[in-house]
Amino acid sequence: MIRQLAWSYVLLVAVAIAAFTVPVAFTLNQQIYGDAENTARREAETAALLLASGDTRSLNALVDAYERQTPGQIDVLEPQAESTVWDDEGLKLTVPATTPDGTVAGAIRLSYPDGPITQRLWQIWGFRAALAVGVLILAAFLGLWLARRVTRPLRELNAMAGRLRDGDLSARAEETGPPETRTLARTLNTATETIGTLVGSQRAFIGDASHQLRTPLTALRLSLDNVADGVDDPVVREDVEMATAEVVRMSRLVNGLLALARAEADVPHPEPVQVLDVVAERFTAWRAAADERSISLVSEGFDIRVLATPGHLEQVLDNVLSNALEVSPDGATILVRTTRPGLLEIVDAGPGLPEADRARAFDRFWRGQGLTGKGGSGLGLAIVKQLVTDDGGAVSLEEASSGGLCVRIRLSPASPTSGGSR
Repeated sequence: MIRQLAWSYVLLVAVAIAAFTVPVAFTLNQQIYGDAENTARREAETAALLLASGDTRSLNALVDAYERQTPGQIDVLEPQAESTVWDDEGLKLTVPATTPDGTVAGAIRLSYPDGPITQRLWQIWGFRAALAVGVLILAAFLGLWLARRVTRPLRELNAMAGRLRDGDLSARAEETGPPETRTLARTLNTATETIGTLVGSQRAFIGDASHQLRTPLTALRLSLDNVADGVDDPVVREDVEMATAEVVRMSRLVNGLLALARAEADVPHPEPVQVLDVVAERFTAWRAAADERSISLVSEGFDIRVLATPGHLEQVLDNVLSNALEVSPDGATILVRTTRPGLLEIVDAGPGLPEADRARAFDRFWRGQGLTGKGGSGLGLAIVKQLVTDDGGAVSLEEASSGGLCVRIRLSPASPTSGGSR
């Protein structure tokens, strides 16, 4: 838009210059040629008077002086009629020398080349062209300055919209500029404040509801355990165990909702994190669950540092490793590797996912056969995506070369000089 406004301003100035210059061009050309013809006519008429009077000495002096001082030439001819001719060679002006009694004593022909007139025109129009170019350059700079000044409120609104797109509901636009942009900024600020209030209320409701549901679900599970201990009928015991499994799954769902609400409500403050240290720490936490099924947890690659909010990378690895352990067969290997700065990959040995399912895997409550186990809530990868996105990264699912699933996490690399690593 800035370029378009600047070019429009330059185009208007160019049109104005052309509108004033083209008519002047024809007038100036006619004036220069007319002045040259009038000057030549005066010289020729003076020479004709001297020729008619018989003052040959003065005539010769006039001819010599004219030819020395100008590129023109004066010739004395036999009596001829008056004529004025412009051709490729220039001006040819013939004036008859008439005595007082009316006798034509001869004629004077003055020849003036076209070159000096053309050179003068080139000089004049060269100066005008250079001046026009200078004016256009100045107009371009002024147009650019004006365009940037005019579009500054729009750029601020665009920056605000970008922050809103990234989930920053605290973004506000400065109410400056012309009345139209001030009104638009005020409207957007009001709309953003309303959206922020609604989203905050929704998050608070989800968090409060999830938190309040944990206590009755825990009590319900304890009650079912007590019932199961006092029941001898196998059919009734099986029903109680099924109810207990559903309560456990609901508890996981509630915990997932609470974790997701907290992830959405947190304001990220990324810090440098040593990735392999975090991987080793989470491997220690999950080692017992992996050893029960003889699953190997392996890490390889470079010891990279990334920017992540404290606790985010740990929770991301916990959710991904939990899914990987659910879908991997006994005796398999789960590989965590860092291939280049900012890139972390977790590869399992499960059945993998079709491409269509990989595109939906980050949706909330979506559960794929090869992605989550029977007790999965469908919120694990949604939480992973929320946490990674909050830290300015991206997460995707790819097909592993071994046939399983590869969770690829990209985070911003930490600079070598940044401190606070752990």
